[in-house]
Amino acid sequence: MNEKPYKDLAGFLRSKYGCRVQKITVDAGLSCPNRDGTLGVGGCIYCNERGSGTGAASQGLSITQQIERGKGTYGKRYKAKKFLAYFQAHTNTYAPVERLEALYREALSVPDVVGLCIGTRPDCVDDDVLALLEKLAADHMIWVEYGLQSSCDKTLRIINRGHDAACFAETVKKTAGRNILTCAHVILGLPGETREDMLETARFIGALPVDGVKIHLLYVIRGTALHRMYEQGRYQCMEQEDYVETVCRFIELLPPDMIIQRLTGDPNKDELVAPQWSVEKGKTFLLIHEAMARENSRQGRFYSPS
Repeated sequence: MNEKPYKDLAGFLRSKYGCRVQKITVDAGLSCPNRDGTLGVGGCIYCNERGSGTGAASQGLSITQQIERGKGTYGKRYKAKKFLAYFQAHTNTYAPVERLEALYREALSVPDVVGLCIGTRPDCVDDDVLALLEKLAADHMIWVEYGLQSSCDKTLRIINRGHDAACFAETVKKTAGRNILTCAHVILGLPGETREDMLETARFIGALPVDGVKIHLLYVIRGTALHRMYEQGRYQCMEQEDYVETVCRFIELLPPDMIIQRLTGDPNKDELVAPQWSVEKGKTFLLIHEAMARENSRQGRFYSPS
């Protein structure tokens, strides 16, 4: 029974499959149009050259090998019985559709893999990609995870995102009705944003046919443009207390049936510059849960359908 004050991914997956289902991160060796010169170079200001990836592709590991390694680790650690292959690094629809189909089908051919989670950009999903995902969704759980980060176009320009909020909304609407689950990636603490700006992003995605959301803290990774801003005193990280309070208010504005996939991120300790509290994931979870219990808060408390 899910006793959390929000609808979490683990509970959702258990209700579908009757067991623990674990994501396994895979690196397909793909790039990003905001890094290879198509849209821009250097990527978003918070992104390093690995694009949040593991580097497994550069080590020569196939998709199958990466998943089998993950199955061994997570099957033992979490007693997971089934798995979702999470294409995370860079933009995982940024390739010819024939190559994408080969990558996705390889992942789905591994025993006990019941579906895919595909991290991408809303400006990198065309009709052919959607048709492929719809075909795969007939027999598997398919999540397409669109990076939004903020609904404020000024912020998107500051972080060198390369698309606007309208692009996200249009792509989400094109994805709807195809049996494909959509997840919005959101970052709290972006440069120049107030809490009200962040809460406006919650209202924005709540008005769209979005099935899930990942809420991340903006942390500073070594070697990024954000790192340079931080060193120059042009960016200040959120404090843990402020982040916890903002997450609680954010969740209250979301539809009650939207699946909360994440409440914060997982920075690589070897790459992290600041804030150091961001590695205290368990403590952050506890503080969020305590705050929501203390205030009798819950997901959807202040959600207003448009």
